[in-house]
Amino acid sequence: MAQELIDVVMQAEEEAVSSQLIFRDPASSSTGPSTDDNPGGEQLRELPLPAVPPSSHRGGLEAALLTEELQRLQGALRTVAQHFSLGQRPSQQRRQFRRHSRRQSSASTSQRSASSRSGALDNYFRVNTQQRTATDGLAQYGADDVSSEDSSTDQSTDLSESEESGSSTEIEDDFGGNESVATSASASTLAAANPAPAQSAENEGSQSTHQEQECMASRSEDTLNVKKDEPSSVSDDEGDTCSICFEPWTNAGEHRLAALRCGHLFGFTCIDRWLRGQGGKCPQCNKKAKRSDVVLLYARVLKAVDTSEQERLKSDLEKEQMLRQKAELESAQCRLQLQFLTDECSKLRKQLQELRCLMAKHGPSASQGPSSSNNSLNISSSQSQCKYQFEKGIMISQSGNCRVMAYCASMSCLVVSQPSPQTSLLPGCGVKKISAVNFRSTQYIPIHSKQIRGLAFSDRLDSVLLSASLDTTVKLTSLIANTVVQTYNTGRPVWSCCWCSDDTNYIYAGLINGSILMYDMRDTTTHVLELPPQGSRCPVTSLSYLPRMASAAFPCGGLVAGTLEGGCFWEQKSTNTYKAHLLPLEAGSCTDIQIEPVMRHCLVTYRPGKTHNSLRCVMMELSSSASPESLENLICTCYPVQTFNAGPTCKLLTKNAIFLSPEKDGSVLVCAGDEATNSAMLWNAGTGSLIQKLQADQPILDICPFEVNQTNFLGTLTEKMVKIYKWT
Repeated sequence: MAQELIDVVMQAEEEAVSSQLIFRDPASSSTGPSTDDNPGGEQLRELPLPAVPPSSHRGGLEAALLTEELQRLQGALRTVAQHFSLGQRPSQQRRQFRRHSRRQSSASTSQRSASSRSGALDNYFRVNTQQRTATDGLAQYGADDVSSEDSSTDQSTDLSESEESGSSTEIEDDFGGNESVATSASASTLAAANPAPAQSAENEGSQSTHQEQECMASRSEDTLNVKKDEPSSVSDDEGDTCSICFEPWTNAGEHRLAALRCGHLFGFTCIDRWLRGQGGKCPQCNKKAKRSDVVLLYARVLKAVDTSEQERLKSDLEKEQMLRQKAELESAQCRLQLQFLTDECSKLRKQLQELRCLMAKHGPSASQGPSSSNNSLNISSSQSQCKYQFEKGIMISQSGNCRVMAYCASMSCLVVSQPSPQTSLLPGCGVKKISAVNFRSTQYIPIHSKQIRGLAFSDRLDSVLLSASLDTTVKLTSLIANTVVQTYNTGRPVWSCCWCSDDTNYIYAGLINGSILMYDMRDTTTHVLELPPQGSRCPVTSLSYLPRMASAAFPCGGLVAGTLEGGCFWEQKSTNTYKAHLLPLEAGSCTDIQIEPVMRHCLVTYRPGKTHNSLRCVMMELSSSASPESLENLICTCYPVQTFNAGPTCKLLTKNAIFLSPEKDGSVLVCAGDEATNSAMLWNAGTGSLIQKLQADQPILDICPFEVNQTNFLGTLTEKMVKIYKWT
């Protein structure tokens, strides 16, 4: 239909032009037939050339201009016909044709411009050649006109080229706009083809040329604006269209949203058709795919939330967790290595102790040999050292039954437990005060109704004596007032007692059933804490408090409790919280445990048994290590350092002593009673050598070192008397 319309318009234009030509040249004579092939393929009739006047020659030039205008109109109509044919194609073909037309726009425009320019020039020169045969004068005049018209021809040719380029760009516009443009163009052409005078035709041609230039400039600007806006619209629609057909996908129907395993999105029908005929690959990433990989997505709207920051934080968190796990693993490995090294160190200590025991056994046997030189050497070496010299003996009780003693530094007073000297008037037991200045007994203080098993003083300046007795009481006695100031009923016989060195408001009492009661001097009603027995329910024969100290080996503070079955260290976590640590002692043979708070050593006394036929005093070093479960918790234990052997007899529970040497050289001395020889044996703990024996008339029950006016003394207690020795 479009082609028929174009043919009708072209036929009307040709008839108008030919009538115009015939009307203008009625008296012309033909010199010969001349044909001109136009772009539409039609032949024009022969133009009669004028014979004489210059006005006839001007009419021929106008005919050439009209012919060129007709050729330009035919090119425009062909463009409109192509647009009509494109409007009937499917959307997919239109898009493909757009791409093809964009790529070939420049080439086709240049070709059409060259062909139109060559056709116009051929028509012009053909007419000009026919006119030159008439006259020389007319030829000269015609040459001037031809030069002027040549410029107009070039201008019209340029206009035709710009219009054709604009037409090729306007293919992308709607059909209605193109149809209006074509109608206006045909109307202007018909108006220009109507018969009019020569001057009016030239004016109208120049006006139409100016209008066409303005129209083409406006169309080119619109086309550029459209092309500039295309990338933004395409970028906005990329997430909503299928990359195969460039049509929007839907959430229902055949072209619904679908995806492959690689994650790219397509319309279902497009990707299904693609996988059937394209070798089973994704159109975008070229990964292998098959029809069974197509998954329908049931989503109305697809929105990609920006989670890059969240993913980065997650990755950082995972890295931190990995680093933490690695650190915890390394910490666990370090704890295991520490435990292994601790065990290895304990083994080495045991081996060292065994070697020292062997050396101690061979040493006395060698000294007891027949060689008098060795004996004289030992005597001379022992005489060169400082020793305790007997100072004074003090009778305490003629009837005996003395048991323990203690020293009060604030009053320079030594107190000794004894039965009442006047049983008829003051039955029971008490303590006798002995002045440390002149070593004279001053006064007896009645305290308990039964035998006293423990005495202790604190660092308080009020000179309060703590005593424990088998009469199930613990009492506080003021040595200034010589009277009892506080009594606590324990309910069971008490075998030992001590003060808390870290807080002197608290006292401890070791009972016959193995439990330990804690009392607060500010609470006179009952005990504030009870520490249950660990293992057997044997009596607590010894009780000592080890104060806290800034020591790397053993910084803990707490109670060291000794029973007949072993020993236990109660670590003080807080005021009313204690943790029990069983000490690795020999079971069933322990009689006494004493401590040395400065060097963090303890002295454990073992009675003779099946494996050892003599009394043994073992000096042990207290140590602590971090628990593998928690670095805050400590494992408290002790290791043997030195062993001292005495006689083969031990029937009494003798309280031995471990203390710093009066020489102030950092060495430690150990003094223990020997029932076989009724003496007190004094050893150097560092070398294990025996310094001297302090002879007594009866077995020694208690040993107490003390200092008065920078002079060191040592007191030994038997059942009846006290002997004082002075360090010189």
